[in-house]
Amino acid sequence: MNILRQLSFYAQNHGQNIAVRYQDRFLTYKELDDYSGRLANYIQNQCKDNKAPVAVYGHKDIYMIVCFLAAVKSGRAYCPLDISIPDSRIESTIKAAQPSLIFALEDTSADLGNAVSLEDTISIIQEWEEAIDESFWVKGEDIFYIIFTSGSTGMPKGVQITANNLNHYLEWSVGLGTPVKDKIGKVFLNQAPFSFDLSVMDLYTCLACRGTLYLLDKETQMDFKKLMPALKESDTAIWVSTPSFADMCLADKLFDSRQMPHIEAFLFCGETLTNSTALKLMERFPKAVIMNTYGPTESTVAVTEVHVTKKLASRICPLPCGKPKPGTFLEIRKSDGSKASPCESGEIIIAGDTVSAGYFKRDDLTEKAFFNLEKEGKSYRAYRTGDKGYLDDDGNLYYEGRIDLQIKLNGYRIELEDIEKNLLQLKEISHAVVVPNRKDGKVRSLTAFVMGDAKPSNPTLFSKSMKEKLREYLPSYMIPKKIIFLNQLPMNQNGKVDRKQLGGLV
Repeated sequence: MNILRQLSFYAQNHGQNIAVRYQDRFLTYKELDDYSGRLANYIQNQCKDNKAPVAVYGHKDIYMIVCFLAAVKSGRAYCPLDISIPDSRIESTIKAAQPSLIFALEDTSADLGNAVSLEDTISIIQEWEEAIDESFWVKGEDIFYIIFTSGSTGMPKGVQITANNLNHYLEWSVGLGTPVKDKIGKVFLNQAPFSFDLSVMDLYTCLACRGTLYLLDKETQMDFKKLMPALKESDTAIWVSTPSFADMCLADKLFDSRQMPHIEAFLFCGETLTNSTALKLMERFPKAVIMNTYGPTESTVAVTEVHVTKKLASRICPLPCGKPKPGTFLEIRKSDGSKASPCESGEIIIAGDTVSAGYFKRDDLTEKAFFNLEKEGKSYRAYRTGDKGYLDDDGNLYYEGRIDLQIKLNGYRIELEDIEKNLLQLKEISHAVVVPNRKDGKVRSLTAFVMGDAKPSNPTLFSKSMKEKLREYLPSYMIPKKIIFLNQLPMNQNGKVDRKQLGGLV
């Protein structure tokens, strides 16, 4: 599959179909293809030999997708930046990416230089009548997009996904849950921000199926009075979200098949899907297919799938992540590097055609995480996930958490060391350790244990103040729920901070 050619075909043959919708605004396939082609011509004219990525700052504006496609049609990767990311982190990401051009479709106080505003973007599209030639398009091993994720150094790292990676992924994802033919023209829900790779599952799978992408913004997601009417109005058929978002919706009794009669499939990724959530969804939406998937950003969203039936959810806990897609295989490696036996735990290794090209301008990190794996006389690109799990006798993957200090909270991948290093930027804090709070095998929140020169007189006000200050450096989903001051951090026999003992204090 070539997603750009597919879109061009749809524009020519199904041009009036709505491609993307946000509130009362929408773009047809013809407009999406036409506008992105014109904007690509502008990018190429402005940047010429500068092949650096194009940064796109915003949230759920329909023109963000125009900018994404314009970037790749001009032969450049795009880098999405969401409004939930603090200014300082936006600026550090911009510094790392060194983009050839920045589109800022929302207002921000971050220093983005001479960014192109939404108004200017629309004006450019109107002024540039000629679309760029197909010869410029990103293709093959060219980088299609770069998503910056949390890094253990306190600085984000950019995961590079090639055109081949994405196209191989789409060949599989269009058939997730329901056949491709049943998805044609249907409404796909976009819950995740575009800076989170789960959005790739809804955005490009939707466009590959000639569907309509319904954009659900953060404000609506956080307000039940707005959320349920918006979901009902969306006519969603293919639901794509984290399990946590579905849990939040299930708290409302109105969330069922009577209010949303068109839902045919729930596609979950980004974190653990619990048996409880799956069974509740089956009760509320008895005709819908529920799919559990697994995969890190470095392997293009997801690489395994399993259809969660009532029989499966009632008998096996925790739920499996399923078997790998075509073009991908998994290995479990023990701590000594040897291959684990079936049902034996170890690090999950992913190899195949959707494994990333590596980290943007970070050869040091790329060499540590990626390698070539030989299998049956062939060489495959492979990635050391840092995830712990095992394969059962039938080849189904079971996820058991992180080997290192990386966790997933509400679908977001977070390096605990990233939070700790940013806590140390606060003058009141001299030492910091962040531990996850788990319930039913799932991370529910984070707690930070800190030390400083002066013990706070009011621990509650201290915690509140530190969290407010931390918002200058970290997005809201990385802010610990509690910040607890200790006179001394417990140590283990190796002289290291005893994280296990701290976890017992939560």
